[in-house]
Amino acid sequence: MSKDKVSRREFTAASVMTLLAGVSVTISGCGGGSSPSGPSPTPNPTPTPAAGDKSGNVSANHGHTAVVTAAQITAASAVSLDIRGSGDHPHTVSLSAAEVTQIGAGTRVSKTSTVEMAHDHIVIFN
Repeated sequence: MSKDKVSRREFTAASVMTLLAGVSVTISGCGGGSSPSGPSPTPNPTPTPAAGDKSGNVSANHGHTAVVTAAQITAASAVSLDIRGSGDHPHTVSLSAAEVTQIGAGTRVSKTSTVEMAHDHIVIFN
């Protein structure tokens, strides 16, 4: 396999290790450029969430942001979030109406994004 591609198994293992170890995973070949020498902090969502908005943590993050707005939580309808943030490519996370309600209530919700540029992300709310 090419050094620029990560298999689903490798990605899943890295994601689990990230959740268990609380460190950031850098996926080579995504977003170009050189890899940082250490874990990079997750950037703040753009725009900064307003009161009542709920931000999700994006695994193996390189600029993506996931925010469910207070208005979306109040509407309690299914939503499809574009989590591009400052990343150079998009990903989408689909949330059912029940999941939006759970996020608003502070319940932990974990979702996998769409696959773009040969990878996906796990987004955890709360």
